Amino acid sequence: ELPGFYYDSEKNRYFRLLPGHNNYNPLTKESIQYKAMECKRLRLLEEEEKQKKKTTRAGLNSSMLLQKRQLGLLSSTSYCRLVHELKVNCMQRRKIEIHSPDSSVAGTNNFKIIVADVACERIFTVNDVEHGGCKYGIINLSGLGKETLTVEMYDNLYFTNRKVNSVCWASLTHPDSHLCLMGIAETPGCASLLPASLFSSTNPGDRPGMLCSFKISTAWSCAWCLNPQADNCFSTGLTRRVLVTNVVTGHRQTFGTGSDVLAQQFATQTPMLYNGCRSGEIFSIDVRQRNRKGQSWKAIRLFHDSAVTSIRLLEAEHYLMAGDMAGKIKLWDLRTAKCVKQYKGHHNEYAILPLHVNEEEGLLTAVGQDCYTRIWSLQDAHLLRTIPSPHPSSKDAIPSVVFSSRLGGSRGVPGLLMAVKQDLYHFSYH
Repeated sequence: ELPGFYYDSEKNRYFRLLPGHNNYNPLTKESIQYKAMECKRLRLLEEEEKQKKKTTRAGLNSSMLLQKRQLGLLSSTSYCRLVHELKVNCMQRRKIEIHSPDSSVAGTNNFKIIVADVACERIFTVNDVEHGGCKYGIINLSGLGKETLTVEMYDNLYFTNRKVNSVCWASLTHPDSHLCLMGIAETPGCASLLPASLFSSTNPGDRPGMLCSFKISTAWSCAWCLNPQADNCFSTGLTRRVLVTNVVTGHRQTFGTGSDVLAQQFATQTPMLYNGCRSGEIFSIDVRQRNRKGQSWKAIRLFHDSAVTSIRLLEAEHYLMAGDMAGKIKLWDLRTAKCVKQYKGHHNEYAILPLHVNEEEGLLTAVGQDCYTRIWSLQDAHLLRTIPSPHPSSKDAIPSVVFSSRLGGSRGVPGLLMAVKQDLYHFSYH
């Protein structure tokens, strides 16, 4: 690179870089990079439409897999994993029509977050509102299995002028009956627990009110506990501390952390809460502990070189997946406190971006800050597919995704859901 110049690969020569405020030829390094990225995105979209996408593993095809399975060369687990890999490479994008009882609501606000319940029957959505703040809704996925892709979206009466940082489903009266929301304003922030029945087509007069809402300092993350030893509890990751609240009794425990807690998850087999911090530290807390001054709360401790933005415990809870702001995704063995795998290709510099682990399918999905959705094999960290966004990449157009082989419930359709801008897409997975 020559200072003050840029190289044009098409014209095979150097041109002078001019300041961004120049009205005659506003050529900057950022605009050149953006143009190159947009050309790449459009080329990938064109390839996908022409179905040029092939599997990333040499020789991987359905007939070869079936033959090896019949010869006993593949175990049933390996066979299922490789079949899912094959299907992921053949996914095709289709736009979903969103219907709402209030026709003025559907498709008017940008999607910010989508989070599926455990059964993948419903999706909770957080939408940015044009004049500031956020609006919530629930999408019923039962219409995905039909010929025409249509889903029902129900909005609630609540509107918040706070920015919603984090959302998780909560199982209080029955599985996925409520929603935990973490919102921030200038000061203070707010933690809320909403009944999911608010978002239904029944008589608005029968709807229950907000179960729990309290003011807090800036909130970054939240997690609901499904362990019977810490029943009816949810955790809030705050600035330099963790707050664990019992919804029924109102009892709260505070744990000092020394850094902002950007990601959280409860273990289900042990009463442990795992936390990922801005400092790059990951540590666990035993939530049965009682407050004692001067006591260290931290049990297992792991370290990244950058702020940890997402953590996911694997099913057996011997392994933990973590992503950071340097774009690194690592798989940690909690028994030895060592990194055993790295998943390369993810792009992140400053955003809080989630990881989606689907152990049954053997897949890891993550959306990068460059707006590309990437899917890896959990088994060997092989990058299986890179999906470009249907919209030009920008800070306010980073897609939010949900992946499942059962979208819409136990008999649902498999695939990837992608919410970007005002649109919802389904990548079919036959």
